[in-house]
Amino acid sequence: MKLPEEIEEKRSRVRVEQRNLKNTTTNAYHSMYDSVGFDNSFSLENFEKNFKVSVVSLTEDEIVFDMIGVDAAIANTLRRIMIAEVPSVCIENVFIQDNTSVIQDEILAHRLGLIPLKIDPRLYEYKMGADYSESNTVVFTLNVACTKKSPEELADGSTTTEKYNNTKVYSRQLEWQPTGDQEDLHKDDRPRPVHDDILIAKLGPEQRIGLTCYCVKGIGKDHAKFSPVATASYRLLPDIQFTSPVEDAQARKLVDLCPMKVFDIEDLAKGGKGKTTPTAVVRNPRACTMCRECIRHEEFANTIKLMRVKDHFIFSVESCGMYRPEEIVVESLKVLMQKLATLKQEVGLQ
Repeated sequence: MKLPEEIEEKRSRVRVEQRNLKNTTTNAYHSMYDSVGFDNSFSLENFEKNFKVSVVSLTEDEIVFDMIGVDAAIANTLRRIMIAEVPSVCIENVFIQDNTSVIQDEILAHRLGLIPLKIDPRLYEYKMGADYSESNTVVFTLNVACTKKSPEELADGSTTTEKYNNTKVYSRQLEWQPTGDQEDLHKDDRPRPVHDDILIAKLGPEQRIGLTCYCVKGIGKDHAKFSPVATASYRLLPDIQFTSPVEDAQARKLVDLCPMKVFDIEDLAKGGKGKTTPTAVVRNPRACTMCRECIRHEEFANTIKLMRVKDHFIFSVESCGMYRPEEIVVESLKVLMQKLATLKQEVGLQ
């Protein structure tokens, strides 16, 4: 039987161990977030002074931009909103009247649901109840049959598939059926699939498909088909530094080693009398993928430091076609602002 003094001593020792474990965990937590830019001294004044967004490239399908002066939590919040909370319009329900093709009804409906549609979701409301209306639903129909071509349409030596119409059913064959004032709403940009050549099904002779598609507004949280982005990612800007100059033959070797052509050679002044020496410099840090090829060799292992700028994020956002890529960024910011407004209201700040 243990004495009361022994029990109390054991309890005291356990409390000390728990306290030490808590301190260790807290230190590890702060260390982890310090490495990705977390700053306990954050202030709105510093944020307004340092924050900057710079567009690097913009095409019809993709935007690459730099976001500087923010914490990783903010950058990741924006990325997640782009993927899961920016709405789009997709096919939700398919009513099949006729399907004699080899593809099953449920597989056909699933393929239709994944077709990206060029429909501006900002023009529509979320469908909250069971009723479809012109304000929350866009309707498409698909009616195709594989029929034999007339003798006039056939050419000598035609293959079997060339003897029939509609052996392949494509997204361009979906027909929009406007309801209410949708004709006026979309007079400048009619609802349609983003791509005309998406294969939906293949038909054999005398086979046919007849169906009606109901499209509604949704977000990626509900189903991945509503996500407006093909990819939305970011990475920290590489920061490559030399601890000592890399010159002459070593400089040329370093340039040849890098598969991404990050380094280049410049003739830098060394000593007096205008003498110059070929020296390796960092020409294109953005191209660095941190493959570490440059520091695998012993002669460069202690000469080159591979780091990242903790508050400089390089975003790459590729659109599926529902929005232009820059619109996705703007819409994600609107969602973030709405979240913040809701939070302020809940905690009584407004």
